[in-house]
Amino acid sequence: MLGHPRGAGMSEQNKRVVMTYVDAFNRGDLDAVCAVFAPGALIHGAQGWGGLAMARPMWEELMRCFQVSLEVDAVVAEGDTVAVRYTERGRSVASFRGGDVTGRDYEVIAMEWFVVKGGHIERRWGARDTASLFRQMGLPLP
Repeated sequence: MLGHPRGAGMSEQNKRVVMTYVDAFNRGDLDAVCAVFAPGALIHGAQGWGGLAMARPMWEELMRCFQVSLEVDAVVAEGDTVAVRYTERGRSVASFRGGDVTGRDYEVIAMEWFVVKGGHIERRWGARDTASLFRQMGLPLP
């Protein structure tokens, strides 16, 4: 409920859960990233959707190959919903799916939408301009 003190408190707690995810992602701490998610969480992204078993290897590959960093530009929370807009930066530092390593940087705007319950992320939707990301690094689209 908008303006309700308890609702506002929950929104702030849910923002902190999401910021824990962002901080762990920026440190490249995959175990900490995954620990923020509920066991049955659903993660939606460019490669489709599924649980942590699907997302974890993709996140590991992105962290290792592109040194992804998320800078929070804006965050909004109401109830169990948290939305974040980032400036996402990275660099081609390791072969991604057998491709070249270019050493080139990228910067895109990314957005993620979360549902947080009981101190864990239950759902996450991610959107970023993947075509621009690969183009800036001089890599073909996967």
